[in-house]
Amino acid sequence: MPATGDGRASAAAARLGAADAADTAHRAGTGTNTPTTAAAGRPAAGRPVAQRAKAAAETGAPRSARPDGAREPAPIPHPRTTPSERGEPSDEAPYRLLVVADAGSGDVSLIESLVAESGARVELHRAGGIEEAAALLAPVPMVARRTRQRPVDFNCVLLDLAAPAHGTQGGPAAEHFPSDGLDGLRELRRRAPHVALVVLTDAAGAELGAAAVAAGAQDFLVKRETDGPLLARALRYAVERKRADESQRRLVEAELRGQENARLQRHLLPTPLLDGAGLAFTRRYRPGRRRALLGGDFYDAVRTDDGTVHVVIGDVCGHGPDEAALGVALRIAWRTLVFAGLTGQELLTTLQHVLEHERRSDEIFATLCMLVLVPGAETVGADPADGTAVGVTAADGAAGTLPVETVRLFLAGHPAPLLLGPDGPPRLLPADQAGPALGLLPCDDGLAAWPAVELELRPGWSLLLYTDGLVEGRVGAGSRRLGQDGLIELIADHHATGLTRGRLVDSALAEVEELNGGALTDDVAVLLLERNPVPALMG
Repeated sequence: MPATGDGRASAAAARLGAADAADTAHRAGTGTNTPTTAAAGRPAAGRPVAQRAKAAAETGAPRSARPDGAREPAPIPHPRTTPSERGEPSDEAPYRLLVVADAGSGDVSLIESLVAESGARVELHRAGGIEEAAALLAPVPMVARRTRQRPVDFNCVLLDLAAPAHGTQGGPAAEHFPSDGLDGLRELRRRAPHVALVVLTDAAGAELGAAAVAAGAQDFLVKRETDGPLLARALRYAVERKRADESQRRLVEAELRGQENARLQRHLLPTPLLDGAGLAFTRRYRPGRRRALLGGDFYDAVRTDDGTVHVVIGDVCGHGPDEAALGVALRIAWRTLVFAGLTGQELLTTLQHVLEHERRSDEIFATLCMLVLVPGAETVGADPADGTAVGVTAADGAAGTLPVETVRLFLAGHPAPLLLGPDGPPRLLPADQAGPALGLLPCDDGLAAWPAVELELRPGWSLLLYTDGLVEGRVGAGSRRLGQDGLIELIADHHATGLTRGRLVDSALAEVEELNGGALTDDVAVLLLERNPVPALMG
């Protein structure tokens, strides 16, 4: 505001200077840890900008008027960031600074005058030594928060590297840290690792300040070479750098945890044991949880010593890590029971007991499909006259003949597999004797039973096992689901083009996701088991 020429500005400035001097004199005897916004040392800067502006407004003086005629320093602008958990200073809250310095050295008065010169709103707190500062920075335990006063949440610590260990309150003689002069810094970092630190050195200790930054401080200042604006910028930079360091640390920790979880989940997926089975085995697994490698679906396939191949696929209801862990437990239990010689009703009954003991609530259940493939003794060949299949004995088996195999199917509330043959469209295996899902009904009193359906598999067969996530995908933008009928048509189209093994499964999954308009929300597991005259392949 331009001067009016009537003397009001100069009179107001005189009154402001008198008020500053009175306020400074009033605080001359302030205690060690009493918060204040400025201190004596420079009469023209006795109070922060906001207080001097308020006094000037009350007396009619412009904000730029000062007793010495100098221009009022502009306040340091605050970055437009969201306040952090440590109370990032804003236009409403003062900047909380803890000064750790020897009270008898005069450095505290120097810092207070620099803060006043900076024009920033700073709430000063003092500590005469490292132990006193560590006590102020230490978090209050939960059990003591009701009885103790809430501690000050400091934005930054300004540490004089010459500060003693205990200050004047620790004993008759202040104990200074020996060694390289950085022991006090290391102690504060150990006691308060999440607080931004700026160190203060003398002119001869510039190299020590650089060493302090290398040891963990965010910045350093040299005494007698620092003015108010430089101090304000250094404090602001220290807080922002500390926040960036903390964000980077949390990001690295999250990445490491993600890598560890990925390795753990990857090793929890099964390795089928089908050596000598003469089968091509393709599996695809896609959990519905974002960034997860493991869901509630599970599968496994093993070949026992008698040549029997056992295959299972299942689905634990729900989504999340608990369901994924339960699926792993069921899969491991299933493999253990198979190698222990159990099968059929006995195996499924025992597996339900495992589920009942491992689940977190009685509402959790699991669907399951189990195949037991028994190699047959009879072989079939092709009649050279009409090409029809004719029976021959194993003793008469020659090159080009394949056995007729028997498969026993057990369903526990699970979708029936698809049978793909060399001729004719895919068809569902019968599911009229399916039993309830595991965990729905008690099995000790006979309410839950899972009878076997025995089928013959002719040469050239393929079996597609899947979980319900594959058939519950949507078709278009409406509410229509793909369903088993839609899956049959889709697989038939892809199979008719000559696709087999992994290419057949991948192309089918791609079309299901395309019909759904994106990735499927439910866990999906797909197994394709094919009899192959060449050595077994895994896909």
